[in-house]
Amino acid sequence: MPRPSRILPSLALAAALVLPGTVQAAPDADTVVARVNGEEITLGHMIVAHASLPEQYRQLPAELLYEGILDQLVQQIALKQSRTEDVPRLVELQLDNERRSLLAADALEDVVSAAVGEAQVRAAYEEQYADGQGGPEFNASHILVETPEKAQELIAELKGGADFATLAKEHSTGPSGPSGGELGWFGEGAMVAPFEEAVQALDVGAISGPVQTQFGWHVVKLNDKRIADAPALEEVQGEIADRLQQEAIDAHVTRLIAEAEVETPEIEGLSPELLRNLDLVLED
Repeated sequence: MPRPSRILPSLALAAALVLPGTVQAAPDADTVVARVNGEEITLGHMIVAHASLPEQYRQLPAELLYEGILDQLVQQIALKQSRTEDVPRLVELQLDNERRSLLAADALEDVVSAAVGEAQVRAAYEEQYADGQGGPEFNASHILVETPEKAQELIAELKGGADFATLAKEHSTGPSGPSGGELGWFGEGAMVAPFEEAVQALDVGAISGPVQTQFGWHVVKLNDKRIADAPALEEVQGEIADRLQQEAIDAHVTRLIAEAEVETPEIEGLSPELLRNLDLVLED
């Protein structure tokens, strides 16, 4: 008959060591969950490692993640402890940059929290749209071609009385060509900058000179323009929050730099091209 095991499961052993009436503290960030040659891994280390995982991995069962994260941290510590040489200069510099980046981001948390709240977003919305109107909207058509010479040729035909939509159907390489080049109504920021600037400079009914973008050369006609109604707060609150956040960050950083003593000494032989020379940090 087999003898019963004398080794209790870890949980049963832990329970056996707890005296009656003893109140155990709930685990917190400082709770030690493992040791590797005396070096501690805390629940806090585990939580931070979990938070840094990609979203798809964080959706996995907690039991699986716990074991996987703990194994990874144990392996990392064992590998770190296996090093007998000094920390390489490249790694030291990477650690410096990472620490600086994390602390800088943390320093901005309070700035952003103070600047971007529900009340601030609503106040900014009411100020921006106090007159009940939104931004300008444009209705335009265009003909997209490959060269400025072709664009000039089409402009000459239009000045001679040619129909814009007909030329767009015949010559435009863009997806709006079959519909006569019509783009419909669009607001600021919807088009690439050179195209938008050309549209804004036109009077209704006017035709632009050749406009170059990354897509090619455009001949643009402004069909109409209007002022849109103010959007609902729900439609633009994300955009407003982003703007308030960036403004707060820019103002805070600008003030800090203005108050700081920043020195950039003249260094003989210093060239921007040295940025590409990784060998400089790999040298002993």
